[in-house]
Amino acid sequence: MGMSHRVGYVKEGWDADLVIWDSHPLSLGATPVQVFIDGIAQLSSPHVTRKPDVFQRTPKVPNFDKEAKAAIKYEGLPPLEPKKAKTDVVVFANVANVYQRVHDDIKEIFSANEKQELGTVVVENGKLTCSGSSSACLSSSLLERAEVIDLRGGSITPGLTTFGSNLGLQEIDGEPSTGDGLVFDPLTHKVPSILGGDATLTQAIDGLQFGGRDALLAYRAGVVSAITAPRGRGFYAGLSTSFSTGALNKLEEGAIIQDVNALHVSVRHFGTSPSVSTQIGALRTLLLDPPKGSAGKWFHDVAEGKVTLVVDADSADIIATLILLKREVEDKTGNTIHLTITGALEAHLLAKELAEAKVGIIQVPSRPFPTVWDRRRILPGHPLSEESSIQVLLKHNVTVGIGIEESWSARNTGFDIGWLAIDAGGSITKAQAIALGSTNVEKLLGGKVETSEAHELVATEGGDLFDLGSRVRAVISPRRGLVDLL
Repeated sequence: MGMSHRVGYVKEGWDADLVIWDSHPLSLGATPVQVFIDGIAQLSSPHVTRKPDVFQRTPKVPNFDKEAKAAIKYEGLPPLEPKKAKTDVVVFANVANVYQRVHDDIKEIFSANEKQELGTVVVENGKLTCSGSSSACLSSSLLERAEVIDLRGGSITPGLTTFGSNLGLQEIDGEPSTGDGLVFDPLTHKVPSILGGDATLTQAIDGLQFGGRDALLAYRAGVVSAITAPRGRGFYAGLSTSFSTGALNKLEEGAIIQDVNALHVSVRHFGTSPSVSTQIGALRTLLLDPPKGSAGKWFHDVAEGKVTLVVDADSADIIATLILLKREVEDKTGNTIHLTITGALEAHLLAKELAEAKVGIIQVPSRPFPTVWDRRRILPGHPLSEESSIQVLLKHNVTVGIGIEESWSARNTGFDIGWLAIDAGGSITKAQAIALGSTNVEKLLGGKVETSEAHELVATEGGDLFDLGSRVRAVISPRRGLVDLL
C-alpha cells in the first residue's frame, strides 16, 4: 500500500492513529480507553472497568496440535462426533470448582480456595456421585475401574443453551437446499388448505437436521442444547423445539429434549405491509378470539397461561404496546400470560415496566449494534456507556437470557457471557452469568427446566467456560447415562 513509512510504529513523525486498550487487546472483553485518529481523541467520556493484572498479559492458548493435524488430514473437515468414555466410571482430577443446577437456579457446590487442594469429581453412569477432596471421593477399587481425566485446575458447570439462529434448521446460510425453508405467513400469503389454511402452525421439530458442523462445534464448546423456532420472514413463525447439539439423528436417545417449547411470532417493521398495528391487531384477535385449527388451540393455551408466547421485537414502542396487550388479555381472561420478548435491543428503556409486568427478555445479540431504525436507541456498553442494557435489566430484576443471530456463533456463547460479566465489573456473579446462557434461556422459552440429576454438565480443562485458555474435555449426560469425551 506504500504506507510503511507512516504506519506500524508509535513514534514521532508517524501517523497518530492509535488505540489505547484497558487490557491486552487479545484478552476477553478488551475495551478501548481512547481512540486517536490523526492525533484527535474520538471518545469524549469513555467508560471502562478496572480489571485484574492477569488481563494485561497475553492470554494462554490451549494446545490444539491434535486438532490442527486432523484438519490437515481431513482437508479442513475433521470428524467432530463425540466419543463415549470406555468405562462407566469417570474421575475428574484437579477440579477448581463445580457449579450445578438447583431447581431453576445455578449454585456453586464445590470450590477449592488458595489454601485447599484442587478437588475430585466422580461420575458413574453419567451421574455426578461425589465432588470434594480425593480422600473423600476415591477408593482403590473405584480407581481400578475408572477412567481418570486431569482438568488441570478446570471447572465443571451446567451446559449452555443457544437460541436465536437457524441452528438445526439450516446448515449453510447461502445455500437454500441445506435448510428447512420458510414458513407461510397468513398476513402476507394464503396458506394452502392441505395444511389447514390460515389457522395452522408449523412445528420446528418436523424440520430438524442433526449432525451439522455448527451444532457439533457448539457441543464441543459446551453449548449442549439449542432451542429453535421455525424460520419465517414475517409475523408468523410457529412452535419451537429444543434438542441436543451433540446428537447425530432425531431417533437417538436424548436427541429431542422437548417437542414443543413456545409459540413464536414477530412484530416488526417489515416494510410497507403488514403494518405494526396490523400485526398487533392480529395478535389480539388470536389471543382473545382464537380460530379453529392448530393455531387456535395453541393461542388459546397461551391465553390460558399454559404456553409461553415469544415475540421478536426490538423497538421500545412495540415492546410498550406488547406490555399493554398482555394487560388487556389478562384483564379479559383472568389468566397470567407468559410473555418473552426476544431481540429486545431497546428493552432497557422499559426495564421498570417489564419487571412490573413480569415480562422476560432474551437479548439478541448480547452486544447490540444499531443496524436498523428499531434498534437506534441501544445501550452499547463500554466504552460508550457506563452500563450495558443487560446490566440495566438485571438491576430491575428482569429475567434475562442471551441469544445469537447466526448459527456459527453458537460455539462462542461462553465467551459472550464471560464478556458481559467482565464488563459488569463484579455486579454479575459467575452463577448469574452461567444462568444467562442456560436456565434463564430455557425458562423464558417455555422449557421445562430440569433438575441437576437430568441436565448435562460440561468439564473444562485449564479454566472455566468463559476462559480463553480453557477447552472442553467432556460432556456429562445423566439423561443418557454416559460421558462424551471431546
